[in-house]
Amino acid sequence: MLRKVLVGLAAIALAASVSAETVDELIAKACEARGGVAKIKAVQSVRMTGRMTMGPGTEAPITLEMKRPRSTRMEFTVQGQTGVQAYDGKQAWGIAPMGNRKPEPLPDEMARNIDAQADLDGPLVDYKAKGHQVELVGKETVDGTQAWKLKLTPKGGDVQYVFLDASSFAEIRNETHRLVRGQEMDILSTFSEFKESGGVVWPHRIQAGPKGRTEKQVLSFDKVEVNVPIDDARFKMPSR
Repeated sequence: MLRKVLVGLAAIALAASVSAETVDELIAKACEARGGVAKIKAVQSVRMTGRMTMGPGTEAPITLEMKRPRSTRMEFTVQGQTGVQAYDGKQAWGIAPMGNRKPEPLPDEMARNIDAQADLDGPLVDYKAKGHQVELVGKETVDGTQAWKLKLTPKGGDVQYVFLDASSFAEIRNETHRLVRGQEMDILSTFSEFKESGGVVWPHRIQAGPKGRTEKQVLSFDKVEVNVPIDDARFKMPSR
C-alpha cells in the first residue's frame, strides 16, 4: 500500500514538473515571437498613434504612450475635445472630453485596471519574479486558429486567460474578469495585424468588449514609435 502511495506521489510530482516546464517553454516562445526578452526590455518608451472606433460612425483619433517603470497616458479626441486617461505609477487620473475639463482622480477599479496595463513588458515576462502564477489549461480554437490557453493569476490582480497562437506563439486573445462600473464581467480582447517596430512585434489592431455582447471598442494603430523621448510630466496629474 505504501509503495502505491509513493508511486502515486511521484507521478503527481512528475506531472507538476512537466506542466511547469511546458508553461515556461510556451512563455519563452511567446517572448521570442515578440522579438526576444532582451529587445522587449530594451524598450524604454513607446508611442502608438491611430484611431479608436466606439460604434458605427464614432471614430476618435488616439495616442497611447507608455514609459518605464510604470507610466501610461492615453489621449483621444471626441467632437473636437480631447480626453485623457493617465497613470504615473502612483496616481491614476483623467480628463473627460466633455464637462468641466478638469483633471480628476479615476475610480479605484479603473486605477487598478490601468496599473495592470502599465507593465511595458507584459505580465508573462519574468512572471515568477513579479509574483504571478501561470497554469497551462490546454488548447482551444480561437476564431478558427488553434491556440494554447494559459491561466494567469497576477499578484493582487484579476485572473486572466491568455491565448497564444499554437503556430506563431503570438498572443491573439486575452480574457480578463474585471469590475467595471460596479459590475463584474469578463472583458475579451483580441489582437491582430502584428508588425515590428524597434525590434519588437506589436499588435496594430486591438478589439475589446464584454464577453457575449456585440458592442466592441477597436483600436487601430497606424504608427508605433519605440524609445521616443517622453517627459515624465505628461503622466502626472496637473493641479486643478
